[in-house]
Amino acid sequence: MGASLPPKEANLFKLIVKSYETKQYKKGLKAADAILRKFPDHGETLSMKGLTLNCMDRKSEAYDLVRQGLKNDLKSHVCWHVFGLLYRSDREYREAIKCYRNALKIDPDNIEILRDLSLLQAQMRDLTGFVETRQQLLTLKPNHRMNWIGFSAAHHLNSNASKAVEILEAYEGTLEGDYPPENERWEHGEMLLYKISLLEECGFLERALEELRKKESKIVDKLAVKEQEVSLLRKLGHLEEAETLYRGLLSTNPDNYRYYEGLQKCVGLYLEDGQFSLDQIDRLDSLYKTLGQQYKWSSAVKRIPLDFLQGDKFREAADNYIRPLLTKGVPSLFSDLSSLYNHPGKADILEQLILDLEHSIRTSGQYPGSMEKEPPSTLMWTLFLLAQHYDRRGQYELAIAKIDEAIEHTPTVIDLYSVKSRILKHAGDFSAAAAFADEARCMDLADRYVNSECVKRMLQADQVALAEKTAVLFTKEGDQHNNLHDMQCMWYELASGESFFRQGDLGRALKKFLGVEKHYADINEDQFDFHSYCLRKMTLRTYVEMLKFQDQLHSHSYFHKAAAGAIRCYIKLHDSPPKSTAEEDEEMSKLLPAQKKKMRQKQRKAEARAKKGAEEKNEELSASGVSKSGKRHVKPVDPDPHGEKLLQVDDPLSEAIKYLKLLQKNSPDSLETHLLSFELYTRKQKVLLTFQAVKQLLRLDAEHPDSHRCLIKFFHQVRSMNTPVTESEKLIWSVLEAERSTISQLHEKTLFEANNSFLEKHKDSLMHRAAFAETLYILDPNRKSEAVKLIEESTNNIVPRNGALGPIREWKLKDCIAVHKLLGTVLLDQDAALRWKVRCAEYFPYSRYFEGSRSSASSNTALKQLSKNSENETLNHSVCTQNVGSITSNGKLEAFKQLAI
Repeated sequence: MGASLPPKEANLFKLIVKSYETKQYKKGLKAADAILRKFPDHGETLSMKGLTLNCMDRKSEAYDLVRQGLKNDLKSHVCWHVFGLLYRSDREYREAIKCYRNALKIDPDNIEILRDLSLLQAQMRDLTGFVETRQQLLTLKPNHRMNWIGFSAAHHLNSNASKAVEILEAYEGTLEGDYPPENERWEHGEMLLYKISLLEECGFLERALEELRKKESKIVDKLAVKEQEVSLLRKLGHLEEAETLYRGLLSTNPDNYRYYEGLQKCVGLYLEDGQFSLDQIDRLDSLYKTLGQQYKWSSAVKRIPLDFLQGDKFREAADNYIRPLLTKGVPSLFSDLSSLYNHPGKADILEQLILDLEHSIRTSGQYPGSMEKEPPSTLMWTLFLLAQHYDRRGQYELAIAKIDEAIEHTPTVIDLYSVKSRILKHAGDFSAAAAFADEARCMDLADRYVNSECVKRMLQADQVALAEKTAVLFTKEGDQHNNLHDMQCMWYELASGESFFRQGDLGRALKKFLGVEKHYADINEDQFDFHSYCLRKMTLRTYVEMLKFQDQLHSHSYFHKAAAGAIRCYIKLHDSPPKSTAEEDEEMSKLLPAQKKKMRQKQRKAEARAKKGAEEKNEELSASGVSKSGKRHVKPVDPDPHGEKLLQVDDPLSEAIKYLKLLQKNSPDSLETHLLSFELYTRKQKVLLTFQAVKQLLRLDAEHPDSHRCLIKFFHQVRSMNTPVTESEKLIWSVLEAERSTISQLHEKTLFEANNSFLEKHKDSLMHRAAFAETLYILDPNRKSEAVKLIEESTNNIVPRNGALGPIREWKLKDCIAVHKLLGTVLLDQDAALRWKVRCAEYFPYSRYFEGSRSSASSNTALKQLSKNSENETLNHSVCTQNVGSITSNGKLEAFKQLAI
């Protein structure tokens, strides 16, 4: 570096490098300018100056200088290396790899460049190249531990675990007998555990167990040793020894569910589906009773039997589990029990049990069969649990009655208002839910979780402005809305995106959904620094787990929701494109001169306000100054805060397909993925891709209403296509004809016959009848009245059960809303839609959508007025005036309390 310079300038060049590494950018810049005054064409100095400027957010200058430096000295590995670092800082990893490879052609043994290249290869999952680079590093520096470990990890990631073990054993052969020293014991122990996990992965279980016992004294993490040993023993079939070890682990942590699962496997009492025989249930019951006597304070040993016990034994165990938690007042009790509702019959037993407890406490102040008096709060927590139970079963009127009684009993408990808010949300009254969530928030303004719950309810009620003001109470001062984005607050962005989509504001909706997509890109980038850190700190098992997690990152539900939301926005944008400038000018020409003038004045004022606001924000941010290093810690103002530019795309469907491909790769088992694929490719008129989506839907769930709807729609469209003329059209036609015969639903049937057969199978299901009606209307629009009649003749049957209070009906609120939209927008029968709305208002009296009698959208004028003004209310009239912020109760609670009367 700087070899072609005189000694004085060569020292200055070293100072530039040192200043860059220590982030003293101004000092480095000064040194670079001193060299360039004498040697203005020195390529390496130009490149280093450019790299320094890049760190000071002067990117365009940086690229110009680095390119100029490279042009002046193409044979310099420094120039190529710097160019690679520049690309790396902009996440242009493929270009950076090319630059590093060019640098290595000039200086093939440069350790720094090889190390940087290996990090990029790990990031890009170029595993073959990663192995080659780590091998080269090991060859150049075999006395460096990190190079041995890196080479081993590279082989492991490249699916060659046996070679990774050989490398680690070779590395151990280079160590002295008394290794490791005291300050490296943890790192060495982690390496040994990694090696044992590799042996287990290779299937060398006996060898892994022998190695573990031999090296146990050198491993610091004794708990990991025991867990690894018991895992190996169980896989080897040494079940008695494994059982003893599991019991030992349980004595150290009797609330670890994995230890109980392992113990069950050792005694032969574990099934994935949980369908145990009566004999197995008796043996399990006996096992957990014994364990319960040993670990009396363990909650796991009392909770696990509830999953396998049946009948009276289940009731007795549930009773013993629930009573102390009600007395103690544990708000999360229902969440703990909620998985039991998926077990047939257990929900009914729980209902009878809780009702008996409620009756006994209410009449005698004691539990049944107990002589001890319970505190008054026990009744309140019992009502709290019962309200959540009825909410889970869809009995919203009973749930609200119970939670209202609990609130009347103890009106100062925040959880009661939060649960009432949740019940109202499930019942369909989002505005009332937001009001109660806001009341809960005002009872503890320092509780971030309750604040977040309130924001969620407000967004579900489409009170976006109010939700934003409430959310920023827990962000830093300054540009608070961007803080929410910087904090990667994805639930907020998803909920607000859905709200904007419901309101038809596609620009803002897209902005939010694409913001979530960017977070996942950032999370993917965040792994970069760990490629070197984990090898240095020897956290190798965690490192491999992290890489596997990153490879599955885009299968996370938040990403799926964001990508699906963006696709729906683009589809809607394609179906209803915004007006062009010419159309707007045409509409303007129809206005009177005075109206035109007024409209233009409004537009000019709006533009001026937006410009002034942006300038003020820039000034505020610029005032924060520059750091000592010369780097500005200032984020540029968002030039498109409302997503208007995102709507200015020539082909929305092509944009949507980018996100669809990510869903197809990462969420192939989701029906929504292939439903969106069907909608997109139908609009793109890609026949085979549309058919591929249909086949995927049939693979996942052939009896699903949406699968049937897409199947019939597709073949109806195919039937109405023109006779094929070109060779490609004939080929597509022949493929479809051949494939149709393989689809069981259509085999030797017309589309009408397939549709009728589908109805016969599912005539008691509302959504299946709706799917039949829609496809019938598509196949023959003249039979619309028949389709409408079929929907209206659907019956909301009562679910058979052994519960004590109230009926449970089959229909779900969201399904009824979907049917109402079908009647109004697809079948185009407004009278039928109105009749359906009136009918559903009886089934769902709290539903705001159906204007139920107990909802905030009912005929009560005062409530209507409150609902209408919810977005515009001033928020300073509440008693909640603590110093947390100015957002307070929206004042609707008292009115909503009357809903239950």
